[in-house]
Amino acid sequence: MDQSIGSILVPTDGSDGSEPGERRGVDLAATVGADLHVVSVVDTRELSPSLSQLDADPKTKQKQLLEEKAETAVDDVAQLARNHLSGRITTAVERGIPFRSITDYVETNDIDMIVMGTHGRTGLERVLLGSVAEKTLRTASVPVVLVPPSEDVVEVGDIEYENLLLPTDGSEGAEFAIDWGLYLAREYDAAVHTVYSVDTGRFVGGTEMADIHDALERAGQAALETVRERAQDAGVSANASLGTGPAARMIRSYSQEHDIDLIVMGTHGRSGIERYLIGSVTEAVVRHSDLPVCCVPMTER
Repeated sequence: MDQSIGSILVPTDGSDGSEPGERRGVDLAATVGADLHVVSVVDTRELSPSLSQLDADPKTKQKQLLEEKAETAVDDVAQLARNHLSGRITTAVERGIPFRSITDYVETNDIDMIVMGTHGRTGLERVLLGSVAEKTLRTASVPVVLVPPSEDVVEVGDIEYENLLLPTDGSEGAEFAIDWGLYLAREYDAAVHTVYSVDTGRFVGGTEMADIHDALERAGQAALETVRERAQDAGVSANASLGTGPAARMIRSYSQEHDIDLIVMGTHGRSGIERYLIGSVTEAVVRHSDLPVCCVPMTER
């Protein structure tokens, strides 16, 4: 297990929806001793294209207002971080299309992880349609921790991850997520839970259904055993459960029943969640989860 986090990127737009991601990003950087990068992107699409050259002054003022708001957003997060971090704090205001600017910043500055709120000014909301968080998730080459809104404001230093959930389906994408989950569990001294769902719903009924169920159950037991063995090697306690039914539904119900604090799962794409999440387990979990979800891309990086 060679995962480590040397630098964390926290994107912000200064909205209330981005605050939970900001606090958890700062807390994670403080916990693992990582450098913190805080970025706000001035969306160039918000600059009115209808302004003519004769109206250049109003357009300039509009740009200045957007940049001032972005500067304030990153300065606020940096001020919060200075009270908790020992690592370097870097702030930047970028210009362009937000998700592209974020992913470009990741590559240019060798970022190891992104932590961001799901409900910024565009927000992930309940559907994955065009939001900054969703597009960042699809295209990022590093793990992305998506933090939903919370009724309770958790202060930096008081954030605890006592129970982490690592869903597995035995795939290569899930394998990538296991090491990251175990790394975070060690850093936060958390217990790991792993689940596998035997879902025969996608198969047509027939006399062979019992054989399919048995095969899936054997595959599930093998996948769970892999997580248990790797957790043992990492010195992390692990609880394994084999369930039935749709995987996303099982993950949500298990999280509620076992007081899970963070879900870590693979996106099964070599660059984020490939093109679209329609029908995927990851999409369903991210869309409806009230917990932070760390999505790990299957990447060569």
